[in-house]
Amino acid sequence: MKNNFDFVRSHGLGNDYLVMDAAKLDFRLKPEQIRNICHRNTGVGSDGILLNVPAKGKGTDFALRILNPDGSEAEKSGNGLRIFAKFLFDHGYTKKTEFTIHTLGGVVRAKLILRRGRCVAVRVDMGRAVIDRALTRLEVGGQTLNVTSLSVGNPHCVTIVPDLAAVDLLKLGPLVENHAAFPNRTNVQFAQVLGRGDVRVLIWERGAGHTLASGSSSCAVAAACYDKGLVDGKVTVHMEGGDLTIEVSRDLDLVMTGPVEEVCVGRFSEDLRRRLKV
Repeated sequence: MKNNFDFVRSHGLGNDYLVMDAAKLDFRLKPEQIRNICHRNTGVGSDGILLNVPAKGKGTDFALRILNPDGSEAEKSGNGLRIFAKFLFDHGYTKKTEFTIHTLGGVVRAKLILRRGRCVAVRVDMGRAVIDRALTRLEVGGQTLNVTSLSVGNPHCVTIVPDLAAVDLLKLGPLVENHAAFPNRTNVQFAQVLGRGDVRVLIWERGAGHTLASGSSSCAVAAACYDKGLVDGKVTVHMEGGDLTIEVSRDLDLVMTGPVEEVCVGRFSEDLRRRLKV
């Protein structure tokens, strides 16, 4: 196993994470430490941390904690799962190309797509979407939004609009995220349906803000659009960072396929490490 690093930096369509192994840390990864590491100016900088932790229970190969840059913890992340799956294979934690990963949002199965011995993309069974049929409208920023509130292991609020260019994401995103209807906050997506197999999306991620791409958000959008009869069972979700393919069954079971890329491996400097050990 290659382990001469403190972190591996990777991204899925511009959504970047630092992957760490809990067994190798010599400090406690508390919210303050998470915020310090993820800070774009005074830390390493990232959209979050993916922490490899011991798997619990039978039938699960690995376990993952997903830590947001504000210090909170997420239940599930589609991009994070693809990044984590690549990390496990490329850095010698497993030789298998198909395995299970436990998250707070449930157990998922990942299948790796390899090129020249390295993982370049991952297919993930993301579980079943559950739609809150009681919540269909939100009063936000002086306007009424027609929404689909749903969970894909973590919470999402999707608004389908005729034209994304008219959406003020930086204004509406935090208002929806922190709306009283979502006591634990929510991820936010605005979606424009381009055709039966194509949807364009803007994303505001809970705990991270404006995000170039999100796997779980793509799943939520595909499920919401499919549930309304606007798309077929295989959808390309176009985000600012790139595209993901989402397959939706009649029962709203979701499968996500998309690329993943490692950027670098690194070690914390003594200067930063002193801050992290406080």
